[in-house]
Amino acid sequence: MTRLLHALRHKDTRWLALWIAATSALASWDAVFLNKPAFRRVAAGFVNTFVIALLVIVFTLALAWTATLVLHALERRRTGYLAATFALNVIRSVPQIVGVLFAYVAVSSLSQSGRLPGPALFPLLALCMSLFIFLELVDLMRERIEHYRRLDFFSALRVCGVPDRRIINFDILWKNSRIHIFNKLISVFGMAVFLQCSVDFIISVGLSTDVSQVSLPATLGSLLAKIDSKQDILMIGYTLTHPGYLGSLFLQHLQGTTVAFLIVFTLLAVYNIANGYAERHRL
Repeated sequence: MTRLLHALRHKDTRWLALWIAATSALASWDAVFLNKPAFRRVAAGFVNTFVIALLVIVFTLALAWTATLVLHALERRRTGYLAATFALNVIRSVPQIVGVLFAYVAVSSLSQSGRLPGPALFPLLALCMSLFIFLELVDLMRERIEHYRRLDFFSALRVCGVPDRRIINFDILWKNSRIHIFNKLISVFGMAVFLQCSVDFIISVGLSTDVSQVSLPATLGSLLAKIDSKQDILMIGYTLTHPGYLGSLFLQHLQGTTVAFLIVFTLLAVYNIANGYAERHRL
């Protein structure tokens, strides 16, 4: 109990506990008052959204770590380094939401045509998002490497015969930078949720008429675009001018309000968790 109270003193753990408590309370409320088909849709959308976001973290870390090591190895080869930097800058020049949107359309078209096996859908969607996110983690890792290269510690390890590969992977990125990397991955999770919901919403409202909504997994973004969810959200505005309707809002318009709350509160919680973690570790 003492450890729990001590942990809750920190901003990041407070917000994590608040998010868990709010989500659990909302799930209990919906289980009682939301009709079963809608409850199953919301539950599936919630799980799918978070599974894809967690996969984005895994792919982002793998891509960023690999790209960082490749760039470090190519620094002495000017032609290869310039070619790799140019390729990464091409990816960097594409706005994230635009790149993810076109990648999602391509993946869903493959799925709809039957050329993409079902088990590969989630990893491929996560990989598409990671391609437009991982460069932010690459920048962080390269900054950490450059910082330690200016210190005597780097030269001392080299003199002792420690290979560069071990210095970069273990002594710099793992031993002295894992807190910074973990904090960045928390932000990556929030970015993945935001991009996923935004792109799914855009596709679901009909930007791409050639792509069927059935070809993509149900997520919070696609649920938000459904007509009944839109009507539920419109009733939030109606309640602002008619406060007496507040009770009906949480009984008759649960699907839209639940989805909107999960998206907004999750993004708010992730933002505060990342900031609180940075404050606690003085990053």
